[in-house]
Amino acid sequence: MKKQLILIIISSLMIASCSIWPFSSKKETPSDRKVATKKDVKTEGMEKVEDTAPKPGDIKVIDGVEYIYTSNRRYLLTPYEPEYIWVRKDQYNPRLGENLLTGGAARREREEVERRISRLEEDLKKKGLSQQMVYPYQIASLPQGAGMVPVQSIPTFTFNYPSPKMKRKVIVLPLEDLTNYKNEGLGELATKRLISRLEGTGAIICIDPNTISDKSISTERNALKSISELYGIQAVLKGSISDVFTSSSKIEGKDEKETSFAMSKISIDIFSTDTGTILKQLSGRNPISLTREKGEMSTEKAKIRAIDLAIEMIADDLLKAVLTIDWHARVASIEEGKVYINAGRLSGLDKGNLLDVYEPGEEIIDTKTKMPLGRTKGKYKGELEIAELFGIDASLAKIRKGSDFSPTDLVYFKK
Repeated sequence: MKKQLILIIISSLMIASCSIWPFSSKKETPSDRKVATKKDVKTEGMEKVEDTAPKPGDIKVIDGVEYIYTSNRRYLLTPYEPEYIWVRKDQYNPRLGENLLTGGAARREREEVERRISRLEEDLKKKGLSQQMVYPYQIASLPQGAGMVPVQSIPTFTFNYPSPKMKRKVIVLPLEDLTNYKNEGLGELATKRLISRLEGTGAIICIDPNTISDKSISTERNALKSISELYGIQAVLKGSISDVFTSSSKIEGKDEKETSFAMSKISIDIFSTDTGTILKQLSGRNPISLTREKGEMSTEKAKIRAIDLAIEMIADDLLKAVLTIDWHARVASIEEGKVYINAGRLSGLDKGNLLDVYEPGEEIIDTKTKMPLGRTKGKYKGELEIAELFGIDASLAKIRKGSDFSPTDLVYFKK
């Protein structure tokens, strides 16, 4: 009897113990309170960072240059590219980047960005700050050793373009249509899109071939040198559009609207008029996944989007190649001590700019390859100062030093 009583008492004590009761709540200790407080602080800090993160369409000004937080055109085209990046306002062109996204959200984002740009431009005008022209940075790398090299270990260096801030004159010849859709005029459409993309940079002037007296412009070496000397054309672009394919589908019973994709290829040869040779050859294909169009006229819309994307794939390299060509213009005429130049406001000249005057130099030929390397500057003849800008692209200069100038002399922007 005593043993049974002892067992009952022990069982009662065990049941009443908090340490072994499975549903009892653990008492909070001071150390637990400290840990919880730290977690709360970290969470609050993270929320604050997220609130201050930039959003698409945000604009900021650094050293008088405005930047826009917008979609990265290389996103999904190049590995490890972020979806949104800060882009200089003068490099932001909604016509060719953002117009590829026709959704309502993208349209609202573009309209909001454009409203912010207009407000920012008004503020800049009040402050007396002028807009800046696109001039991309040139970056080169020096690989170390063979095999795979970490990105951090590859040194990079930048170099400047010749004749900074001067616009290059370029002739874009009609792109040859090598597609199976010749009756749709895709060659003409691609030519217009390419010209619009280049002029949108603000660093290139596309000259209409019909305005040249010799309308039969060819890429033959002597013809290229002639338009360089007469009209100050720095480059001629010749290319083609090819490999245009479309794919359309519609799911019966689920979706009545047709979905289309398209692919295209743009090839461009860049001719330097200074040497009369090909400076660079570029070719770009669009990612077919980014050309999705749905609904009425989806096939035609997908083709246009494919052309824009193919151009975008080579646009940066094309611009950089053209800007490596040194800018120069020519003395157009001399009347009563007044020197007239065949370049002016459109080319980027301003009153007070200084120009060095040289005679045409000698062409240098590589003795091994027999290919022209370019022309040296001839005899230095003096210095001019821009006094007046007139016409579409002409200027009047006054002589600062030198004499015996002639209409064959070339002028270079004085650095």
